[in-house]
Amino acid sequence: MFLSVFDMFKIGVGPSSSHTMGPMVAAARFLDRMRAAPFECHGLRASLHGSLAFTGVGHATDRATILGLAGFEPDSYDAEKAETALATIHETCQVHPEGLGPLTFDPKVDLRFDFGPALPGHANGMILMATDAQGDVILQETYYSIGGGFVMTEAELAAGKDTDEGPPIPYPFKSAVEMLEMSAHSGKSIAEMKKANEIARGCPVSFAKGAARIWDVMNACIERGLTTEGTLPGGLGVKRRAKAIHESLMAERGMNLSAPHTINDWMSAYAMAVNEENAAGGQVVTAPTNGAAGVLPAVIRYWLDHVPGATASRIDEFLLTAAAIGGLVKFNASISGAEAGCQAEVGSASAMAAAGLCAVMGGTPEQVENAAEIALEHHLGMTCDPVKGLVQVPCIERNGLGAIKAVSAASLALRGDGTHFVPLDAVIETMRQTGQDMHEKYKETSLGGLAVNVPNC
Repeated sequence: MFLSVFDMFKIGVGPSSSHTMGPMVAAARFLDRMRAAPFECHGLRASLHGSLAFTGVGHATDRATILGLAGFEPDSYDAEKAETALATIHETCQVHPEGLGPLTFDPKVDLRFDFGPALPGHANGMILMATDAQGDVILQETYYSIGGGFVMTEAELAAGKDTDEGPPIPYPFKSAVEMLEMSAHSGKSIAEMKKANEIARGCPVSFAKGAARIWDVMNACIERGLTTEGTLPGGLGVKRRAKAIHESLMAERGMNLSAPHTINDWMSAYAMAVNEENAAGGQVVTAPTNGAAGVLPAVIRYWLDHVPGATASRIDEFLLTAAAIGGLVKFNASISGAEAGCQAEVGSASAMAAAGLCAVMGGTPEQVENAAEIALEHHLGMTCDPVKGLVQVPCIERNGLGAIKAVSAASLALRGDGTHFVPLDAVIETMRQTGQDMHEKYKETSLGGLAVNVPNC
């Protein structure tokens, strides 16, 4: 089983990896199919199903689908160009993707929200269609946005998650037990094994450049969030708070005014800064999703700015360790809120961050696995109930609490020797079962929980 660091940490656009990035990626894949088709296409249609329909407007799924069909992609997204393109598309009822010429597409008619049962493969399903000059469908594909910006066709999903193409990797662990056994046998840390796998599929130079860019984008997102104020879009009137909290914390520095627990406010400020940027549609990094994108950067920033001896030269080790844990969760359970609730998003992010922090603070592989287990165990059962379908309430604050739990989990693990009662694999399986049993209304539909018990406007 191989999931690259660059699969777990994708540079993209907010507010949702599964509802914004995923549909945009699916649209790009469909355009490629159209370019390869032996016939000429004249128009496009799209239908959104399951969670993509129920919370699609709040998650900007409609915008993402339209822009994706116009040729926009998450990693090169330009907000200013996107706004111009959207206005033109609504006015002309055409999209102009590169290599395909003008295609008819009226968002009011050709983009349909289907509020019936979800498609059978996954809660986040969409069907994209190309039509001929008479408006008849001549090409069609079903896509599933399975969390974290990952997209699979109906056929790919049916083929199973064991499919893995590419050169063999030296440490193909599929469970935490295998990971620890390989570490003990090889004498390598989790990060060292993960890096060896990365290089087997790439090269050291490209890995180093890619990892550096991931942290640069994460940190730039924190900085934007800490310096931007105003009200977030979407209609809830949620005000940005990270800037004011950060300014207050900076003013208290050196004045002996802060209680020890104020460090939690620093972590929350970093995390909230990211998720406020995400809610505003800014550039973020999936970690492992957009909805949970603030947890891991906040913990890295906490470590760099507040822990003696921290050095940026070890950020690679942090990311590699975190990605190894995230890969186990994704492979054996889910990182999709629409599939397993917010335990799969913030819970997974917290486990990844706890593992990364434990590693760079000198933890053994056994302590790293313990840190991840503690963090995930104490997110089990967390529902995904965004108010008005927006990735704002309770999502933004939830990232701050996820970061705090991650640091606590790493600290507890470092106080022990790595032995513990509940193995990480058992917690991951429990999360999968819990998500399976969770009522659909608590899985990113805005039909239950906080979404129906507080005013939506």
